[in-house]
Amino acid sequence: MDLHKLLLTKNDCYKANRKIAVKGIMVHSTGANNPYLKRYVGPDDGILGNNPNGNHWNQPRPDGQQKCVHAFIGKLANRDIATYQTLPWDMRGWHAGGKANDTHMGFEICEDNLTDKNYFNAVYHEAVELCAYLCRQFSLTEKNIICHSEGYKQGIASNHGDVMHWFPKHGKNMDIFRSDVKKQLGGVDVANANTPDVWAQKDWDWAKQQGWLDGTRPKDNLTRQEFAIVIRKLVEKK
Repeated sequence: MDLHKLLLTKNDCYKANRKIAVKGIMVHSTGANNPYLKRYVGPDDGILGNNPNGNHWNQPRPDGQQKCVHAFIGKLANRDIATYQTLPWDMRGWHAGGKANDTHMGFEICEDNLTDKNYFNAVYHEAVELCAYLCRQFSLTEKNIICHSEGYKQGIASNHGDVMHWFPKHGKNMDIFRSDVKKQLGGVDVANANTPDVWAQKDWDWAKQQGWLDGTRPKDNLTRQEFAIVIRKLVEKK
């Protein structure tokens, strides 16, 4: 997962600053043929690319509507796939059109024309990794993940078809998605995995306070790309 952060601080949802006790994750897709993140996330941070129309969601009411999600998945300017966090994970979003706003984090996958298998596979894999990441952080499991259309059937979201108008075109559905998240979690006890061992607690808290680590996944292996981030922070502070 290629995770970045650009919070939509000018959106009225962010300004409302309401917190939730996270109980689940809701998967959305944008419903428009535009796979580029710059359509929804802005302003340009140097890798998103410029949105000449200025119609991204970092404004009070994008497209004249009350809407905001916790993250977007799509293409950067160089066409690489990335995830952008756009709200604090525990902030109440405006994504479900129902009670799920009070319990679920929501993220949007940027749609293309729905026929590109390579693009679908890339954003699908990114979404699986994002959900596994959030499950670890909030002590959730794959059972706590639904899409917007499932939320509607449960009576906690508005009448939208995403993502079931898209996933089946490429041989996927939400049961398969949840199974893939479970595999990504590797059968880990997520509640225990998000709590450092007693012998490491003091050093773990220090590393978080110093900003060397982000405070998540204390028992996961450190990847080379994560190690590069830690090195950069050390060098910059020095």
